[in-house]
Amino acid sequence: MIKALCSDIDGTLLNSIRDLSPRLKDVVNRFPANFPVILASSRMPDAMRHLVNDLGKNPQPLIAYNGGFVLSSKGEVLEDVSIPIELVEKILRLTEKSDIHISLYQGENWYEEKDDYWSQREVRNTKVQCTWMKGFEVVDMWSKGVSGAHKVMCMGSSQDISWLFGELHFEHALDLHLYRSSDTYLEIAPKAISKATGLKKILAHEFDFGMESVIAFGDNYNDIDLLQSVGWGVAVDNARPEVKAVAKEITLHHKEDGVAAILEKLLEK
Repeated sequence: MIKALCSDIDGTLLNSIRDLSPRLKDVVNRFPANFPVILASSRMPDAMRHLVNDLGKNPQPLIAYNGGFVLSSKGEVLEDVSIPIELVEKILRLTEKSDIHISLYQGENWYEEKDDYWSQREVRNTKVQCTWMKGFEVVDMWSKGVSGAHKVMCMGSSQDISWLFGELHFEHALDLHLYRSSDTYLEIAPKAISKATGLKKILAHEFDFGMESVIAFGDNYNDIDLLQSVGWGVAVDNARPEVKAVAKEITLHHKEDGVAAILEKLLEK
């Protein structure tokens, strides 16, 4: 029996205008008020909270930064795993003379060096404002508090991003998760975490059921662990072939309300 929903956001839950559709909001509201809706994303917490609010499900636990920063429904930090400062500094040095745009994330904070196409696109997409600060200054500030980055996001031409992926994969495949969320995006997270580890922490802390009672939705490489670990893993039709291969079911494209379609079927049972 399904007792909770866990879903990726971008490319899965959101529609073609990067919003929650009326159909999705309607079906979520037909579930019991205490039915958990847990969002799992590479986004920062504030870029997820407004969506939970729009679904009428506030407060809920959050799996941010692909599982590197996990919060209970009361806001307690259940998981806090970051990329070591020396690795963050290495990424900055590696990209210093390139056109690659670097965004740094830690906890509730997002730091941007350049006000350009990439940073404005992220502000638009996530509905969150960043803090303007040079990358090396951020690293210097973090080194005083001995904390690293929960996420480093690199954006640029597909050629530049391919080069960076190759460089980091060659030297740090054992330390870092490297996600090509698109040709022009590379999201970097610590190797020790995933959305599945984040969900396990939440269930153990807050609920009396396990992963087998959860339905999860996803579309990208960073959703594979999650879909494999839950009772019912569903891939949207636009998902990567590797994600579809591990899913128990494939639903409609995210632009065609794939998540809502499955939830409607679930309510009919």
